[in-house]
Amino acid sequence: MNMEAISGQFQCYPLRLHPGQEIYSSLLKFVRSNHLTSAFILTCVGSVTKAHLRMTNTEATKHYEGHFEIVSLVGTLSGGEKGHLHICLSNERGEVIGGHVMGDLIVYTTAEVMIGSCKISLSPDQWIQKQDMTN
Repeated sequence: MNMEAISGQFQCYPLRLHPGQEIYSSLLKFVRSNHLTSAFILTCVGSVTKAHLRMTNTEATKHYEGHFEIVSLVGTLSGGEKGHLHICLSNERGEVIGGHVMGDLIVYTTAEVMIGSCKISLSPDQWIQKQDMTN
């Protein structure tokens, strides 16, 4: 498979979210207010008290409540209009849950997120669609 590399000016934005803030909508708002067209999550550490996730290969969603550590948060935030985020969380027993973020991702203690962005003419979704059509 041949793919053209994305090139452009790379920037990092550190962001700290506080107790009670909803992560998904806060990230989209940050991306919109900073006019980022190709933003993505570099890393995230923190904890949440609520999560609304969609499970793989189904439309079924699950709501979780409790105290969870963020083990991983990855995804894209296309122009602040929509996002595609996946998260892994661990509970007090070290058990891990994860899935596609639907919303209701409420910060418990803090969420420190590093957002990356490349100044390119296409959003990540548009770039991938373009590559799919040429391969």
